[in-house]
Amino acid sequence: MDRLRHLAAMSAVLEQAKGVVMALTGCAPGAAEEELQRRAAAGGRTVLEECWITLGSLAPPGSGAPEPEPAVLPQSSVPPSRDAAADEGSAALGALGRQLVPVTTPQDLARCLLEHLAPEVGADAVVIYSRRPAGGLELVGHAGVDATFAAQWHQIPPLNGVPALEALRAGEPRWLANVAADRKRYLLIGGPPDRWASRAWLPVPNGASPSVCIGILRTRSGPFSPGARAHLQAAVRLCAGRLRDFHTDPQAATNTAAEALQAVFDALPGAAMLLTPLPAASGVIDDYRIDAATAQAADVVDGTGTELVGRRFQEACPTLAGEPLWQGLRGTLTTGEPYESEPFAHQEVVDGAAELSTYTVRAARLGDGLFVTWVRHGSSDRQEQRLADVQRLGSLGWASWNLVTHEATWSSQVFELLGRDPGEGPVDLTALPGLALPEDAPALSRAIGELLGGSRPFDIPFRTRTAVGLRHLRAVAEAVPDAAGMPVEVHGVVQDLTAQRSAELALVESERAALTQHDVLRAERTLAGRLQHALLPLPTRPVHLAGLRVEVAYLPAQSGTHVGGDWFSAIELPDGDALFVVGDVAGHGIDAVATMAQLRFTAKGMVITGSSLTGALTRLNTLLLHSRDSHGTATMVLARYAPAERRLVWAQAGHPPPLLLRGGQVRYLDRPGGMLLGASATPAFAEAECRLTPGDRVLLYTDGLVERPTEGLDRGLKRLSEAVLSHHTDEPGSLAPLLAAMLEGDRRDDVCVLDIRVPADPQ
Repeated sequence: MDRLRHLAAMSAVLEQAKGVVMALTGCAPGAAEEELQRRAAAGGRTVLEECWITLGSLAPPGSGAPEPEPAVLPQSSVPPSRDAAADEGSAALGALGRQLVPVTTPQDLARCLLEHLAPEVGADAVVIYSRRPAGGLELVGHAGVDATFAAQWHQIPPLNGVPALEALRAGEPRWLANVAADRKRYLLIGGPPDRWASRAWLPVPNGASPSVCIGILRTRSGPFSPGARAHLQAAVRLCAGRLRDFHTDPQAATNTAAEALQAVFDALPGAAMLLTPLPAASGVIDDYRIDAATAQAADVVDGTGTELVGRRFQEACPTLAGEPLWQGLRGTLTTGEPYESEPFAHQEVVDGAAELSTYTVRAARLGDGLFVTWVRHGSSDRQEQRLADVQRLGSLGWASWNLVTHEATWSSQVFELLGRDPGEGPVDLTALPGLALPEDAPALSRAIGELLGGSRPFDIPFRTRTAVGLRHLRAVAEAVPDAAGMPVEVHGVVQDLTAQRSAELALVESERAALTQHDVLRAERTLAGRLQHALLPLPTRPVHLAGLRVEVAYLPAQSGTHVGGDWFSAIELPDGDALFVVGDVAGHGIDAVATMAQLRFTAKGMVITGSSLTGALTRLNTLLLHSRDSHGTATMVLARYAPAERRLVWAQAGHPPPLLLRGGQVRYLDRPGGMLLGASATPAFAEAECRLTPGDRVLLYTDGLVERPTEGLDRGLKRLSEAVLSHHTDEPGSLAPLLAAMLEGDRRDDVCVLDIRVPADPQ
């Protein structure tokens, strides 16, 4: 079927060309066809090419140009002599002639030319411009350029230096092959100018002053060869017949359609525009072109309807092109669903004075564009809109009851709040309690009775059950009396308090739960504190062990409601050595205290019974992994002091290192290997040794002494070393000033410190 349609179209072209020959020579149809065949053979063309050239040589309808005299046919500019290149070119033009048969629009013609010229002359884009009556150019067809190019160069004003206009005025092609030189002489279209390194502008011959110019754009540089020029001129000559055979002249059709469209808009009431989207290079619509506008559009923008045509929307309406409107217009283009904006205020000039008016924008898709109208709200419309906004924002509605005519009037919001179908109409005032829950109906009935009997206003809450669930409502009403003081009308308001009431109930429940939780936590803290005090008694004075003086400090956290798991041990072993332990169990509360007790007493028992420090840590790790809380962790320092050699051997499990003060200088002991307890089933622990001398001071502590939320551990360790130097004294009770300097503000963790002194003169 496609092949048959193509053959029929080719036959139509042949018959049109035969008719032209018959009209000009007066010969019979057979002789006209023979004449076409003779001229095609003489010019080295196909019969179809000769038909296109014959049709293109005629003046366009309505141009006023004289037709050729009878018996005079267009002469071929192609010499009869041919070579191989000419044969190849003729075959290519013959193919173009066949491709032109189904072309029906300038846009199709541009695509057809690009497909043909891309391999023949290296064309990358084709644009077709038609001369406007005012002297400028309008883009009627394009291929190989993007939508941004088409939108930006859709119309070209009649400026000097435009190559396409100069080609039309002179009736001769313009060949541009040097961008640097051409941009000094011509106004080059398409940005950036060097995008198209070479261009050709060829007027389409039509037997009179040419009105259509075809542009061939190439990205490669260099001039057009003589063969390419001849081929392009021949191809354009073929296009003349196709352009003439369109139903109407492209420019005339555009102008006629635009004039007809504007005539329709001139007859429309109100402010309206027809917008055509202008996409950016990315494909996103970044503006619209105004193709038609009503005279009343001047109430919205500065300019009459006809002055707006051709302008960009953002240029004409900068204050209206906001993001909500932009999204609404884009949604209508995408989905086809009409759009109506929220009412907005717009300042306009009325009778020479600035006036603030309220508008609503409505948009509907019309073909590939948008039909946009502006609805100006009058004073009554604004009052109704404000009343509707008050009801919506306040979740309330109004109602009135005429006690004389027994008529009731409700706003739509009252029907929604009471869950009543508007089709059933409002209920009488005395029947209103029937819509409330049974337990709330008596109080509402009493309030209505007092209002009707003594004109006493009421403000009463009640509940009603609707399709969306239980609603908490508030009814406020007052009576309007007559001259005798008898109520004749009742005005009231119904307000939805469901959200407020739900928040109040949730707040009460939250407060109750918080109080309960607080009591539980306080009881747990008290119990944990007592248990901790029983398991970890603090000495009230310095303790002497193995020739050492030991002071202990334990400070619970000030913030929170939980007791931590910090602990210490300082005991003398059966062989006369001293054992020092400082540890910290992760977590707080009863569980932390229980784990602390388990580790504290187990560690002491293991070392007393002969276990090494590393062996004790390994067994404590196993114990923690198999305890009730298998995910619990703890840090610890174990130190054993032999008084005969003044040798301090220690091991650690993820704990901060001990601090040594000697001779007015402080340093932290190098930590042996060891990870925190409970982190691995196969930990590795090592021991380190330090020989103490008379006057030495060693501090064992938990991380609560050096850690702060706003600083790193290194900063805390530095503060501790500085504080020890600043507040060092050999007198008992020296921990108090040290702790005061280190623990400023609110403590978030427990603090445990062992202060071990080697006397300067051992006894």
